[in-house]
Amino acid sequence: MEKNDFNSSISAKISADEAIKKISNVPGWWGVTFSGNSEKQDDQFIIKMGGDSFFNFTVTELIPGKRLVWLVTDCNMPWYSDKKEWANTKLIFELNENNGVTDLNFTHEGLTPNVECYKDCEPGWTHWIKTSLFSYLTTGKGDFKQPRN
Repeated sequence: MEKNDFNSSISAKISADEAIKKISNVPGWWGVTFSGNSEKQDDQFIIKMGGDSFFNFTVTELIPGKRLVWLVTDCNMPWYSDKKEWANTKLIFELNENNGVTDLNFTHEGLTPNVECYKDCEPGWTHWIKTSLFSYLTTGKGDFKQPRN
């Protein structure tokens, strides 16, 4: 059975090691309230998006210059009927550097078109990866303007 996990890719003129450092600085590109640490394997952090919402993450894999994986260990998404929809999903950042340009492939494993939040999360992730993270990697500033659905 084919998985249709959300996927988005960008390329930026930055080293893969520097890209991982910037991705790990979550508030720099993802306009959220952040607490905890996200720089090393086994680090844990919490993201809040207002109200009672929260997302708890653990850095489960960190291969310098190559791969970064965040596991959602718990969450509360009060605006959906399944408030734990992201629990046990993974945010996967895979990097490949070639001649000073890094290709970044982002996958939200478990975020598929058949889950309730996909209609909101798909344009959201597209913005956060293709616009905000790309801007942060190339200019040092994220773009926190939320896309309109």
